[in-house]
Amino acid sequence: MAVMKVIEILSESDKSWEDATRKGIEKASKSIKGIRSAWVQSQSVTLNESGGVASFRVNLKLSFEVL
Repeated sequence: MAVMKVIEILSESDKSWEDATRKGIEKASKSIKGIRSAWVQSQSVTLNESGGVASFRVNLKLSFEVL
């Protein structure tokens, strides 16, 4: 029987939500081994002064096996 742990991270990109998700998983995988899944809990954007999108943000839940 496997025991899984879930952590929550926030990630940001100036390109897209998909890029923010990819960057978050890549960064987390440098210190967390065996990430099995990622769930995008929420998405948001920040705006620049002219009202355009400045950055895309995702709130991710990552699961991995506890050894």
